[in-house]
Amino acid sequence: MGTKIELTASDGVTISAYRADPAGKPRGGIIVCQEIFGVNVHIRSVCDRYAQEGYLAIAPAFFDRVQAGVELGYTPDDIAKGKEFMQKVPVDAALKDVAAAAAVASEAGRVAIVGYCWGGTIAWAAASQLDGLSASIPYYGGGIAAIADKKPRIPTMAHFGETDHSIPMSDVEKIRAAQPDVIVHTYPAGHGFNCDMRGSYDKASADLALSRTLEFLRKHVG
Repeated sequence: MGTKIELTASDGVTISAYRADPAGKPRGGIIVCQEIFGVNVHIRSVCDRYAQEGYLAIAPAFFDRVQAGVELGYTPDDIAKGKEFMQKVPVDAALKDVAAAAAVASEAGRVAIVGYCWGGTIAWAAASQLDGLSASIPYYGGGIAAIADKKPRIPTMAHFGETDHSIPMSDVEKIRAAQPDVIVHTYPAGHGFNCDMRGSYDKASADLALSRTLEFLRKHVG
């Protein structure tokens, strides 16, 4: 369903991105922000799923700033490698890539951003720093609590797992307290519960989060 495209950010860096187009006229656009595993088969499948729902979905390959074509799995070694790549791509640089992707996605109308894991943190940062977005939906972004004081300027809904060992519920409560206008949902699941390629996948939680996400998109994007 998808194709590989190129994006050029405002700092002149060119990266690749995965683009999935809907069958008919798009409802709007969605920027899909990767986990620490690159734009791998899972992230591409997420884009395809949003395209099936009528959205033009684009996933920028943030790690192209370090090494082209990074696609990792979910083994302990992959996790370690992913963290190394993540540490080499500042959030501000990733936001430049998001802006480049949003410029393309805007051809479909309003644009939302959704992010998973590290991408969830990027989606939160984008909500407070970037223009041109209509909604933000971060999933279990581990860095959100540290920037919870950055107020989203667009409607934002966050998803967290209640048994996420990397994001304690105290962090989730900190986010709720700092930004009471943000919708925060929690689920009886761990980190990465949306990814059906991980041991932490929780179908019931993933399905409920997706239904809420799609309802939010219908309201704020189209």
